[in-house]
Amino acid sequence: MRWRTTLAVVALLALASSASAQITSGASDSFAGAGDVRAEVAAMAAAMKPGQGFAWHPLLRDGERVAALEYWKKPGRPAVHPDQAEYATVIAGAGTLVMGGALDKPVVVKPDLTEGDRIVGGTTRTLGPGDVFLIPAGTPHWFGITGDHLVLLGIKLPTKR
Repeated sequence: MRWRTTLAVVALLALASSASAQITSGASDSFAGAGDVRAEVAAMAAAMKPGQGFAWHPLLRDGERVAALEYWKKPGRPAVHPDQAEYATVIAGAGTLVMGGALDKPVVVKPDLTEGDRIVGGTTRTLGPGDVFLIPAGTPHWFGITGDHLVLLGIKLPTKR
């Protein structure tokens, strides 16, 4: 199982990095090793305030492309990113992904984010360390948390206009 997690992390980091990539913290170049990722996750957990349900931290950046850690303690609202696909792997914890279907009562929060009350007709999947998934641009999605946290390494990729 550990090799699946390592392979998934390496694949996601390869998508996000290029010769011009800059790391935002941790390692000294465009590579973040497993120890760097573990240290960032631990720092995020320690920095979260009581009652805080979500934290986001960029790990690697290449222009518009960012490989970021998402630390979830509470479920967020169902969301759609109209012009961004999202690749992610589960780094730690466990949860549920509901993807597809349609948002109920959608509200545009900002140009790259629409939220709703719930997803109608989506597919539910159980998430655990090493799982990798793709959410195509314009696809409703929601993360439930099983246990006390869910940590994802994700990359949002803007679609071509």
